Amino acid sequence: MTSEQIAAVVEEIRQRVRARYEKQVEGLPDFVLPSLTPLAQARDAAEGKVAAIGTVNPRAPGLVNKLLQGVKKLVARALYWHVREQVEFNRAVITYMDRLVASLDEQNRQMLVLARSLHEHTAALRTFDEWRSGWLHWRAGWEEKWSRSEVQMLRTVAELQAAFQQRVDVLDAGLREKIQAQHADYLGALDRSTLQIQQKLWDDLAKVRQEYERLIHTELRLIRQRATPSPTPDPQPPTPSPQHPTPNTHHPPFDYSRFAERFRGSSDYVAAGLQFYLPQLQGRRNVADLGCGRGEFLDLMRRHKIPARGVDSDPDSVHLCHEKGLPGDQADLFTWLADHPDATLDGIFCAQVVEHLPPDRVPELVALAARKLQTGGLLLFETPNPECLAIFATHFYLDPTHTRPVPSALLHFYFEESGLGGIEVHQRAPAVESFPELETLPEPLRRRFFSGLDYAILGRKL
Repeated sequence: MTSEQIAAVVEEIRQRVRARYEKQVEGLPDFVLPSLTPLAQARDAAEGKVAAIGTVNPRAPGLVNKLLQGVKKLVARALYWHVREQVEFNRAVITYMDRLVASLDEQNRQMLVLARSLHEHTAALRTFDEWRSGWLHWRAGWEEKWSRSEVQMLRTVAELQAAFQQRVDVLDAGLREKIQAQHADYLGALDRSTLQIQQKLWDDLAKVRQEYERLIHTELRLIRQRATPSPTPDPQPPTPSPQHPTPNTHHPPFDYSRFAERFRGSSDYVAAGLQFYLPQLQGRRNVADLGCGRGEFLDLMRRHKIPARGVDSDPDSVHLCHEKGLPGDQADLFTWLADHPDATLDGIFCAQVVEHLPPDRVPELVALAARKLQTGGLLLFETPNPECLAIFATHFYLDPTHTRPVPSALLHFYFEESGLGGIEVHQRAPAVESFPELETLPEPLRRRFFSGLDYAILGRKL
């Protein structure tokens, strides 16, 4: 036989031995475990031999057999003391072989666990090698792409830096212009605020000066009144005729201007209330103010460039108007109106006057004023409202020169009799503003008996 044939025979014998004494593990083709089957078979055979010690082989039935069996059992019993230690030794060897087989089986199991773990780690290492080779390949491509991207990024950054610098320059120029514009606006606002503060200061100084002039005027008027001797009363005063009674020209023995300042209100307060009449008098060219007093209405007309002239029988009031630069005449209003040609005025204003006149002179004043109005001319009266009960508890009887209140319905009738149309009556100075406790009254009662402290009535000449 050649060496190759001998090697083949040896390999075949090896394969047969492995097939008999080695066990292939499923899933682990390169790993085999030693088979414990031959060892287990040898153990079983030895255990059978140990179990047969001391027994007698069976024979065919018969008398001779029974005698032989009895002799053999007797001999076995007689020799048991001699073979007892051998039997115990054999049983110990069998126990050792059982434990050895169990230990080898447990070792095979542990080897199988280690083989499976090693197989998994080997697969993981194989996967890691594959991943590492792929990562190296990817890294080479990534470095190449990174080089190109870096060049492109640097070029883009340079372009962005140039654009950003240009944008910064534009924003800086715009910001500088905006700051300059804001600074100019600030300077302008500062100048305007300075002018406003100066103007307010001058207005406050003018008000202070006006108050001082009013105080000086009051003092001078008191001095003049004290220095002027009282006129001797005429022993035979003229008797007024029933058709033309003499108007109430009696002045109380006190400073009536100071009285009006205290109880009617300051000039600013009165002027604020007169704003109501401004829309009706816009566009008028020749307006008369009957009973102009301190000139609040004339000053309102002057500020809105409406030509107006006043008349009052009180020389102090007229003098105060002249100090303000307002046109006013000292005269009896009936005489002053009578001296005007008919249909020459397009507006007549008369506030807080008719309640001072005797009742029979009120229709005469309305008729006389209506004759002096042009067609479409406006006649405006303002007087305390007798339909408001609060007026009798406060303001009306506070003035000793009041004669009697004039209801709006009566003035409405006088207006109609004098040829005036489009007559309107407006409640002025709501009583609830001066007396907040009226809010507790029911609305219908408050509206009926506590409406406005004053009322204004206006009519146009037809």
